[in-house]
Amino acid sequence: MSAGPYGTIMDDLGGFTEVPISYRHISRFQPYRVQPYQAHVQPVAARKVKSSTAVERRTMAGGCQYDENRPTHVHRLYPEILALIFSYLDVPDKGRAAQVCTAWREAAWYKSVWRGVEAKIDMCRSSHPMYESLKQRGIKRIQVLSVSRYKCLREIVQNVPNLVSLNMSGCYHIKDEDLHQMFLEHHPNITELNLSLCKQLTDGGLIRIADTLRGLTRLEIQGCSYITNKGFSHIARKLKKLKYLNLRSCWHLSDVGLSHISGASKDSTDGNSQLEFLGLQDCQHITDEGLKYVSEGLRSLRSLNLSFCVNITDTGLNYVSRMNTLDELNLSACDNISDIGIGYLSEGCTKLGSLNVSFCDKIGDQALLHVSHGLYGLHTLSLGSCQISDDGILYISKSLRNLEVLNIGQCNSVTDKGLEHLSDSCKLLRSIDLYGCTKITKEAKEKILKMPNIRRDTVNEDLWQLR
Repeated sequence: MSAGPYGTIMDDLGGFTEVPISYRHISRFQPYRVQPYQAHVQPVAARKVKSSTAVERRTMAGGCQYDENRPTHVHRLYPEILALIFSYLDVPDKGRAAQVCTAWREAAWYKSVWRGVEAKIDMCRSSHPMYESLKQRGIKRIQVLSVSRYKCLREIVQNVPNLVSLNMSGCYHIKDEDLHQMFLEHHPNITELNLSLCKQLTDGGLIRIADTLRGLTRLEIQGCSYITNKGFSHIARKLKKLKYLNLRSCWHLSDVGLSHISGASKDSTDGNSQLEFLGLQDCQHITDEGLKYVSEGLRSLRSLNLSFCVNITDTGLNYVSRMNTLDELNLSACDNISDIGIGYLSEGCTKLGSLNVSFCDKIGDQALLHVSHGLYGLHTLSLGSCQISDDGILYISKSLRNLEVLNIGQCNSVTDKGLEHLSDSCKLLRSIDLYGCTKITKEAKEKILKMPNIRRDTVNEDLWQLR
């Protein structure tokens, strides 16, 4: 679609919404007069109907019909009210509403209509009219889908004032020098940056980000496998407002890097002490020592993802148990943790609401006994492929009365008896995964379906996801 007098924004369904950019806003310095709002488009002449007693109606442009004697019709609403209505529409429908008539078009240009919307733009199509369109609508969140000329990245920060969120995930060819050209000075308004899978970035690019984007509260660099502990030390020293940090598959991250982030290193002062989420999935150089740093320095952490961190043992979970603010912990595929480690967690992480130990083949019924004695607040529990039986299910069904989501897929020792324990005690259960539970019969599954909060969206002979 050519830019021309129209701008394009890609909607969530992959299509482009075309919206006129020529809009002249008229500032109002006086209160509105108390009178019905008159539509800009005049109705066409009325067409006679066969019944003489029928209400005569007229048709407006765009196919909308209204009774001219009804002051409450949608076309008589004030533009501010129309804008409020449009703000609840999804992106494609906002664009369609703007094409109905002049009044709707003007209402659709109110910035409140576009508050929180992320514009998904193709930099191959970038043009000055597009930036004008973004500015007039007050767009502050942008996702770059593709880039043909990397100097276009500089145009984004130059032409979109008050940019808050920038998502460049999947732009594989972005290099350090592109970020140097893009961020020539400080940009205090940018609080969220996503560079996931920008695989050519190194420490140099991360240092530029740390120097110029001091206001970042959210940073995602998963899959940036060339970044080392040197880059993480700059994050720790300069990005003090970070609350969300995702380092998934940053393969060079080690305990040294975690010491910087946690503030345990001498040159990192307090580190990123305000972090609430830390994603360390598939960072396979992390050991128990790194978790010691995390537990001592990141006292505000609420969510920790350690899945596929194969060098973590029960000793590391002993350190994690000291983090009494944790609400969510993901330990899936941590091969070296056992029932003992879960025992540590049940003693310290009493506020834990979500626990994932799927594919931890050393977790068994004894771990669930520990859970039943300390983790009473769990609402989500994932035990897929763990070595548990009906006895373990009995333990948690007696104590986890707030349990809503349970995954026991591929737990081959669980039978109908285990499901009976759940149906009798866990009345808040709304989702259960029984994939590969070969000893559970159809009758037991039907009984689960009769629980008050479970409904059957889809049924598969091998995969049961009830929610």
